[in-house]
Amino acid sequence: MLIGIDDTDSNEGMCTTYLTALLVDELKKYGTVKGYPHLIRLNPTIPYKTRGNAALGIELTLNESSSSFKKTVMDHVISRIEEYSKTDCDKTNPGAVFIFDEDYGQNYETLQTTLNSFFKKAVIGVIEIEEAFSLLNRFSIPFFSLKNGRGLIGALAVCGAMLHSDWEATYEYLAYRLPQNLGSNGGPPRFVDEESLIKADRQTAPETWDTIDFTKKTKPFPVCVPGSPDPVLFGIRGNSPKAVLEAAKYVVSEEIERSQVFKTNQGTDAHLIHVSKISEMKPLHSYVLSGVVCQTAETLEGGHDIIQICDFEGNKLSCAAYEPTGKFRHVIRQLIPNDCVMVFGSLKEKDTLNLEKIKITFLEEKVKEEAPLCPNCQKRMESAGKNQGFRCKMCKTQKGKSEKIIVKMPRNIQVGYYEVPPSARRHLSKPLIRYSADEFV
Repeated sequence: MLIGIDDTDSNEGMCTTYLTALLVDELKKYGTVKGYPHLIRLNPTIPYKTRGNAALGIELTLNESSSSFKKTVMDHVISRIEEYSKTDCDKTNPGAVFIFDEDYGQNYETLQTTLNSFFKKAVIGVIEIEEAFSLLNRFSIPFFSLKNGRGLIGALAVCGAMLHSDWEATYEYLAYRLPQNLGSNGGPPRFVDEESLIKADRQTAPETWDTIDFTKKTKPFPVCVPGSPDPVLFGIRGNSPKAVLEAAKYVVSEEIERSQVFKTNQGTDAHLIHVSKISEMKPLHSYVLSGVVCQTAETLEGGHDIIQICDFEGNKLSCAAYEPTGKFRHVIRQLIPNDCVMVFGSLKEKDTLNLEKIKITFLEEKVKEEAPLCPNCQKRMESAGKNQGFRCKMCKTQKGKSEKIIVKMPRNIQVGYYEVPPSARRHLSKPLIRYSADEFV
C-alpha cells in the first residue's frame, strides 16, 4: 500500500511532514512501514504552494489484504488529515491517494510508468488538477480530498517517486516540538543551541549541508531552524541516513516530541531543465542556460542586482540576484560585457531568471585608457587640451600628440562556480558542497 499526502499545512502553522511522522508510528499496527517515508519537493515556482511545496509518502506492507482492512487503514489516514489540516488557509487544499499493488494485476506496470512520468513532470513542470483527476479515474485510484483537492497532484507525484528509484536521493532528519510548546498554542520561542549546530556542521560536513550559514556579516545563521510556527524544531539534511542521524546527536535543544528521517530529492537540482535558447524558456519553470553577458549589473532599490545575458541567437534575458543572496550579488556586479556564463535559476516572470547559481566560463579582459607616463619623472601626465598632446604637471615636460595607453585592469572574480548562501537556497537547488569532481569540469 502506497499512501501519498500533500497540502495539509499552511503559512500559519502545521506541517505535512509532522502528520506523516505521526502516521508512520500509528500505521505500524496495520503492517510494516517499508524504508523511510518520502519527502518530495515539487516545482518551486508554482504559485499555489504554501511554503516548500513538498509531498509526503509512506509505503506500507499490510498485515491483511481484505477490503475491510484496507478501508480501516484509509479511514485512519483520512481521520488524521481531517484533524490536522489547516483548511482555513486560502492556499491549502489537502489530498491523499491510496494505491494497493494487488488491485491492478497486469496493469500495475502501466500504472508505475504513468505515475513516474507524473512525478517527473510535477518536479519540473506545471500540472493542473484536471490532469490528476483524470489519472485517478483512469486507474480507479482511491483518494480523499478537501476543498479543490489540489493536494492530489503532490500525493500522486510522491507515489510515482516511491514506485521508481531512478532519481538521486538525499535525506533529512526532522525533529518536532512538544505540542504545548508550539507557537500556535502560545508556547515559548524555539530553543536550539546555535553552538551545538555549528559543532554538528563541523563534525559531519560535507556529508551534511545547509545546517548553518557562515556568510552572514554578524554571526552564523542557523538555516536548519525554521521561523514559522509549525511543529518542526530543526532539520538536518545530508547524503545518507547515517550522516543526518550523526549530526542530530550533537544538537542541544528543547525537548523533542518525536523525530523522523525522510528520503528526499532535496539538494539535487532535479527541477532544472537544460536549454540552449531563451526562446525555449517558459514562466514557472527552472533552467540552466549558457550565454554571454551583454549588460553590466544594474542595482535596483532594495539592493537587488540585475544583469542581462544573450544567447547565440541574440535574444536577451534578465537575471536577478536579490538582496537576500548577500555576497553572491558582489559576483554579479563584477561581470562585464562579453563574459561567458552558465546561469541556473527559476523563471517566475517572462523575462527574469531568479539566480540560484552561476558558472563563469570565460572572463573578458578588462581595460581602461590612461594618459602616458612622463619620460623624465615617470609621473602620470595630463591632457594639454584637445589635440594638444600631454604635459607633466610636475616637471612641465610637454609631449606632442600621443595616444592614451591601454592599461589592463584586475578582475576580482575567477572562472568557476558561485552560489547563493544557504539561507537563500531553495530546497531543490544543489549546493556546490555536493558537486562531484566531474561536475566542476
